[in-house]
Amino acid sequence: MSILSGKNILLGISGGIAAYKTASLVRLFIKSGANVKVVLTPAAKDFITPLTLSTLSKNPVHSSFTNEEDDNDVWTNHVDLGLWADLMIIAPATANTMSKMANGVCNNLLLAVYLSAKCPVYFAPAMDLDMYKHPSTLTSFNKLKSFGNIIIPATSGELASGLVGEGRMAEPEDIVSFIENDILNKLPLKGKTVIITAGPTYEAIDPVRFIGNHSSGKMGFEIAKAAANKGSKVILITGPTYQTVKHSLIDVVPVVSAENMYEAVHKYFNNSDVAILSAAVADFTPKEVALNKIKKSSDTLTIELTKTKDILASLGKIKKHQYLVGFALETNNELENAKGKLKRKNLNLIVLNSLNDKGAGFKGNTNKVTFIDKDENITAFELKSKTEVANDLLNRIITQINA
Repeated sequence: MSILSGKNILLGISGGIAAYKTASLVRLFIKSGANVKVVLTPAAKDFITPLTLSTLSKNPVHSSFTNEEDDNDVWTNHVDLGLWADLMIIAPATANTMSKMANGVCNNLLLAVYLSAKCPVYFAPAMDLDMYKHPSTLTSFNKLKSFGNIIIPATSGELASGLVGEGRMAEPEDIVSFIENDILNKLPLKGKTVIITAGPTYEAIDPVRFIGNHSSGKMGFEIAKAAANKGSKVILITGPTYQTVKHSLIDVVPVVSAENMYEAVHKYFNNSDVAILSAAVADFTPKEVALNKIKKSSDTLTIELTKTKDILASLGKIKKHQYLVGFALETNNELENAKGKLKRKNLNLIVLNSLNDKGAGFKGNTNKVTFIDKDENITAFELKSKTEVANDLLNRIITQINA
């Protein structure tokens, strides 16, 4: 999954021959999982049709303040478009459009949307060689960059005039890569490695039966996605679950038993920066595992259990620079039990949730948590989606590791 997945991208297209490339650009944004809306200048329609772009983006294409084909003259709200976008990309950005952007000229919808945008704005220049090097164009570049806009440099190649040189708009694949890399390099966990455990463990009784629990792995998978979306490399060590994730920064390590999870966590821990252990690991495992299926030969069955290795405590003993987070699912004396676990296992933070809270715990899409840090600062949250809880947790970790 691309870092652009789920983002709202507003593509502004001005009137240059390179506009023909924007069909491929829209397709690449959609393929990356982004939501795309397109705004054309009137001149851009001479080079690429709104029908093509609306078909590819799966959204209406805007080019004027009112819908010319609608007898009711429905107004296109440039402010709404600007606020909708997580990112705005202007490609191609012609010398004319850039000059207007730099000087606050607002004589078409694209420029009005640009002036209303609250998000990062990227622009990909495209023009002939002499125009690209003209002092007025260089002034536009500098002005736009001083406003915080990000230039996607033009490349050298054959131009529409037949000349060969700088001024060719970057190829669609390179534009997408440039934006992805720019976002990743600015993310707060760039360069960090985060280990996350998720799901239950299955402790075998015989070849067909096991001891397990009701954990779905949803919380751990949401934490993994949140960590990756903040730029970290994620090692997601997960017990058996139906949850899936596809993200270029997430490596999934499937395990089955508590012993498997212990070994996997210790394999990666030394080279990690953060470890978040959200898995529901079995506390006990059968002392002996039957080689064959146990037959129902009596009315009762006694299975001798032995303690599993305490993964969290083992990491607390060996941690050096790592920020270590544990989870506590409690049913009584919640705060006291969570504080005790925090200290005993040498954690930096513990996430407490209670089965007494409606909407919290296993299988659901929501959770209600309380954060307790090593100084016993307590932050309680209302019931939220697990996606929101995951982001709250990562934001707290980022704040504390950067303190």
